[in-house]
Amino acid sequence: MAEVLVLEFTAPEAVEIYRSVNRLLGVDPSTGSGDWPPPMTSHVAGESGDKLIVVEVWESRAVQEEFMQSRLAPAFQEANVPQPTRVEWFAHAGEMHRH
Repeated sequence: MAEVLVLEFTAPEAVEIYRSVNRLLGVDPSTGSGDWPPPMTSHVAGESGDKLIVVEVWESRAVQEEFMQSRLAPAFQEANVPQPTRVEWFAHAGEMHRH
């Protein structure tokens, strides 16, 4: 069953830090292009001032943890990402996309 992950960060220039991490990962959220991990089925980010929130849908927590260890944590370290102020998992209850 899919799992929903909510990550929240508070930092000056939070959006620029987010963009830096995406460049390091080789992904472009504005176009959906790049080397996105296949077990992640959805990714959206929003900002308000120095606050950034990321919501992702993963096939399981285990595959997200594998991605975290192998790719995301090293990118966070290189981009000097602060510790998230919120990390919360939810059971997937539904999803809708408009294109």
